[in-house]
Amino acid sequence: MARITIEELKAMKRRGEKIAMLTAYDYPTARILDEAGVPIILVGDTLGMVVLGYDSTLPVTMEDMIHHTRAVVRGSQRTHVVFDMPFMSYQSGIEDALRNAGRALKETGAQSVKLEGGAHMAETVRRLVEVGIPVMGHIGLTPQSVNQLSGFRVQGKTPAAAVRLLHDARALEQAGAYAMVLETIPAPLARIITSKVSVPTIGIGAGPHCDGQVQVLYDFLGLYPDFVPKHSRQYAHLADEISQVVRQYLDDVREGAFPTAKESFAMDESVLAELDRGSEEALLDEFRSLA
Repeated sequence: MARITIEELKAMKRRGEKIAMLTAYDYPTARILDEAGVPIILVGDTLGMVVLGYDSTLPVTMEDMIHHTRAVVRGSQRTHVVFDMPFMSYQSGIEDALRNAGRALKETGAQSVKLEGGAHMAETVRRLVEVGIPVMGHIGLTPQSVNQLSGFRVQGKTPAAAVRLLHDARALEQAGAYAMVLETIPAPLARIITSKVSVPTIGIGAGPHCDGQVQVLYDFLGLYPDFVPKHSRQYAHLADEISQVVRQYLDDVREGAFPTAKESFAMDESVLAELDRGSEEALLDEFRSLA
């Protein structure tokens, strides 16, 4: 089964067809999303926070991303898989970006990479595209720059900041990015950017006017009940449901209600009879003959 290509994603924008993107970090989740028809899976560096327990995405390594992306690619057949380039795998220079992005696609089977940054990253994007590496851009709130941005704050709120973001979007488009994430920017600004570029915009905290939307699956499923980002809608509350199921399992084990005969394996009655008679030699002879 052929995977969705970057040209098909661009065509979705031209048709006015909204694009839904979700994150995944493992094989079974990728299978579920792929079978449900999700056109893009982002193996996001958010795995550092939602899977590995870091307080930001900064500690995530290429090895972390490669390990998880391989699993997602194995678990999917049709969806377009995006490898999220981790912090300092591309910012230190074009040669590093080429080497690491090439490694990402070669070792995982992903179809494209995503990197953060606007006009200042345009030359890097251009060079990657020239050698055949499809690139999804990412502007607005860029989590890998969280220290420079002084936290997770809405970007583009002033006229000057809004103009800079529009310039960033155009620079990425001209450099050859096939799509771009707009994160945590005012909805009216996202609408303007979306209308000014020919490639799909994928919003997260950027309002309803983007060409598509992306959500972190763990937010989407309600696996972190103590914190729900403003931009996220919880379609389920799995943390509560999982907790309930685990408590039921604990009770069943304590009370001897699990396992039952249904979850157990039977044994030939003749073998049991030999065991009851204590004839270990006869049993050993039988096992040897079977071998």
